[in-house]
Amino acid sequence: MRSTFKILFYINKNKVRADGTTAILCRISIDGKPIVVTTSIYCQAENWDAKKGGIKNERISNQLKAFRQRIEHTYEHILGEQGAISSELLKNTIVGINSIPTSLLEAGKVELERLRLRSIEIDSRSSYRESRLMQGNLQEYIYSKGMKDIAFAAIREEFAESFKLYLRTVHDRKNSYINRALTWLNRLIYIAIDQEVLRSNPLEDVRYEKKDPPKHRHINKSDLKCIMENPMPDERLELVRRAFIFSSLTGLAYVDMHRLYPQHIGKTAAGRLYIRKRRVKTNVEAFIPLHPIAEQILMLYNTTDDSSPVFPLPIRDKIWYDINQIGITTGLKENLSYHCSRHSFGTLAISAGLSIESVAKMMGHANISTTQVYAQITEQKISKDMDKLMKRRKIMQNKENQIV
Repeated sequence: MRSTFKILFYINKNKVRADGTTAILCRISIDGKPIVVTTSIYCQAENWDAKKGGIKNERISNQLKAFRQRIEHTYEHILGEQGAISSELLKNTIVGINSIPTSLLEAGKVELERLRLRSIEIDSRSSYRESRLMQGNLQEYIYSKGMKDIAFAAIREEFAESFKLYLRTVHDRKNSYINRALTWLNRLIYIAIDQEVLRSNPLEDVRYEKKDPPKHRHINKSDLKCIMENPMPDERLELVRRAFIFSSLTGLAYVDMHRLYPQHIGKTAAGRLYIRKRRVKTNVEAFIPLHPIAEQILMLYNTTDDSSPVFPLPIRDKIWYDINQIGITTGLKENLSYHCSRHSFGTLAISAGLSIESVAKMMGHANISTTQVYAQITEQKISKDMDKLMKRRKIMQNKENQIV
């Protein structure tokens, strides 16, 4: 039997601080047993709406909303893992999560837990996975300095500059990676500011590194043909292989493949199948006439039931090893990642003579400058091919001159 679970926010008007603010408290009831948790959020007593259990101030209202979501997610998490829950257990867990950390790594742990719960809610772990990686870098750097943690109050510009240098020299990280690590560091700093642990950002003048030129990894036509000609014996690997090929012929990112439904498939008057779908990342509509091989793959899966996606794909986190294994099995020199398929589509489409405007429409790009990167890749390849041709001609001419 499921527990009865209620949350109520309230204030104690008899306990008002000198500045006119009072603490917002939270009463949690499970099976009729109430327990009070402090939210560490304050408001002006006269602005509190006792009937609605809320406040008109948008910033404070959003904080209360986030606090409520945290309690609800924690409740579901404990109930799912242990099968039973009590007010005391929930409070002890919430107090641990909600305590305001005054040190960097501790704040990172709290934020990671929030992102973990959020990833479950939205069914996407990409942000959580990235943040966990950046937190690991920060922890390793702090440990390398002989510290277990560092207080927010002790952080100076030198700390961030030294952290950037550590990533560059010890781990040989590129500018884009360093910037992502610095973004995570600043994120924790601004959380501390929001919670009034800090008054201002001590890293405000620390500059981000110059952005690396975009490098879109892609496979060539022969590599794609090799993947097409080598079906996988395992059912799961074969699904991933077909999805990779389909993406290489349509330009759909994994998240768009994962959320592709029969309603997104249409047919022209001439009987040609196409996909019309808004991209998850940009919300820009993509229109993609299907390649005959893409049509063949499509017909192997769900094209009629709109309550289920076309391809029964797992979340992207679960197929990293699979896609890499396919690359190894087919003998590709570089590690294969799923997003190579989208970049391969852009490069191959431009190489085949399609206009940049058409490719941009098919790929759902919000800005055509994004598509022009694929044209630059193609131009670079043409230039390299021409250099090879000139080199061969020069070698042949030298041989002819030697004969004469």
